[in-house]
Amino acid sequence: MNTSNESKNSILTAILCSTFGNKMNLARIKFFGLFICALCKVQTVCFEKLAASFDSEVRVDSSLRRIQRFMSEFMLDSNLIARIIFAMLPHQPPYRLAMDRTNWKFGKIDINILVIAIVYQGVAFPIMFSMMDKCGNSSTPERIKLMQRFISLFGIDSIDCLLADREFIGGKWLGFLNDNRIRYHIRIRENFWVTIPRNGHCVKASWLFNRLKINQFEYFHGIVYVNGQFCYLSASRIKNKEGIPELQIIVSFNKPDEAQSLYKERWQIETAFKALKSSGFNIEDTHLTDIDRVGKLFSLLLIAFVWAYKVGIFLDSIKPIKVKNHGRKAKSFFKLGLTHLSNILSINNLDKFRECCLFLSCT
Repeated sequence: MNTSNESKNSILTAILCSTFGNKMNLARIKFFGLFICALCKVQTVCFEKLAASFDSEVRVDSSLRRIQRFMSEFMLDSNLIARIIFAMLPHQPPYRLAMDRTNWKFGKIDINILVIAIVYQGVAFPIMFSMMDKCGNSSTPERIKLMQRFISLFGIDSIDCLLADREFIGGKWLGFLNDNRIRYHIRIRENFWVTIPRNGHCVKASWLFNRLKINQFEYFHGIVYVNGQFCYLSASRIKNKEGIPELQIIVSFNKPDEAQSLYKERWQIETAFKALKSSGFNIEDTHLTDIDRVGKLFSLLLIAFVWAYKVGIFLDSIKPIKVKNHGRKAKSFFKLGLTHLSNILSINNLDKFRECCLFLSCT
């Protein structure tokens, strides 16, 4: 009998039981622990590889069937996962939120997920999501529904502001944010037409900022109409990925002087998506196409992602990550934590494993 594995499992199960409380039965909690450990160990969502990495004494094919049954039969409460992630976060509200989509194709099937994430120190923690059974942009009702879910769980006072890209614009959407007094900084296209209330002039947004030079910032002194909604405008001239200068125009609920600096934090959600994909768990390796099953898999990845990130923060506090000449860290908190977890899960050092498991606790 492998007592070291049994001890590992008992340590992890005890922590997860305190995290889930009575919201999930013991068998599911044990499976949850085995799955996220295997994720961190093999860093892929391929079920065969995960099953082979389960710290369990059952046969690999039995572990594989267990994974398949969980994905096909278990009703995982996504609100429960969101509450757990919220409780695990390394900082306190109010939070800056980023809304964005991540998508990929499996064969001819589009996997499209609308996500709300909480931005923090170079990364964003995806906390709530909606599976979309279509390709392309989200609709206003889909965005509003997801935001209402966040508010119902965590309260509107938990939101500092919302950051979003050019997809997330529209009169009804801005109206919803304005009506709920949710601060936002959302990019719009340069050719958007805006109306200046004091004189009724209708102009392209870019015309208000034509004089800006590279890296210059300016905000329009006065309120404007965008898509029939009152908001403020600001802009900076930047170079895009191809090195071509362009205007970055932001609409805001208030404080347009802060818009450009805050909007930069939106890119942290791209870092999170990269970690869930090629730089971490390789979610694109999945052969799942049913959106409910992909949603369950995504929920499991989010817990593992936060776990690895919190472990990385802890390790950096002991031995800071080296900063390269360009000013960026040589390794992200997430990557540092994930590599450490993968190593710890491959050996039988129970003290270090227990230390890592503590970061799954919500207390």
